[in-house]
Amino acid sequence: MEKLNIAKELSNNPYPGRGIIIGLTPDGKKAVTAYFIMGRSVNSRNRVFAEDGEGIRTQAYDPDKLEDPSLIIYAPVRVLGNKTIVTNGDQTDTIYEGMDKQLTFEQSLRSRTFEPDGPNYTPRISGIMHIENGSYNYAMSILKSNDGNPASTHRFTFAYENPASGEGHFIHTYKNDGNPLPSFEGEPKLVEINGSIDEFTDMIWKNLNEDNKVSLFVRFIDVATGEYETRIVNKNK
Repeated sequence: MEKLNIAKELSNNPYPGRGIIIGLTPDGKKAVTAYFIMGRSVNSRNRVFAEDGEGIRTQAYDPDKLEDPSLIIYAPVRVLGNKTIVTNGDQTDTIYEGMDKQLTFEQSLRSRTFEPDGPNYTPRISGIMHIENGSYNYAMSILKSNDGNPASTHRFTFAYENPASGEGHFIHTYKNDGNPLPSFEGEPKLVEINGSIDEFTDMIWKNLNEDNKVSLFVRFIDVATGEYETRIVNKNK
């Protein structure tokens, strides 16, 4: 598989929707994840990321303009012991609660499908990072409709053991802009991971479409110690 440049992937796509990147720094010392949200409507754009314990939550920037909170207010990131969960919806809680009861990542998502926002039927994309005793692995999931048919759900899980340094994987909800929005297709994209946490954050933010970008979360986790650094960027300030 061709290793893609994240900056080019983002700058060439005006509307990838929501996206998750997970990987490992070139020196093999830091596990990396990023999550971004975009929006076309006033309701979707009226959001910020806010820290919530070891994770984050989405919040309305202007509560008076909040219309339907059901699919836009949620916890994208939660931490369960040595596991970091990153998703594009309230399935973060589903995974957290399932894994807390000894279910696997995949089993925890069996109770969920794509989002009920026809005609888009936005895919639910999720990631789980597991760091223990200096070892690191991660997995990603996509739950999507059958090419826009809500009667059928397609479930895909991709697991990455002992990931290679300097690379990661990227999934996003939509192939590009459109009406209805076309769902992401295929397996997560192989991408290059490089730079410091600030350089990585700046690269993603600068290459997201200026009109549609809303918020970005980036975290680097030390594989040896589990300690982490976080960056949050909000367009609304």
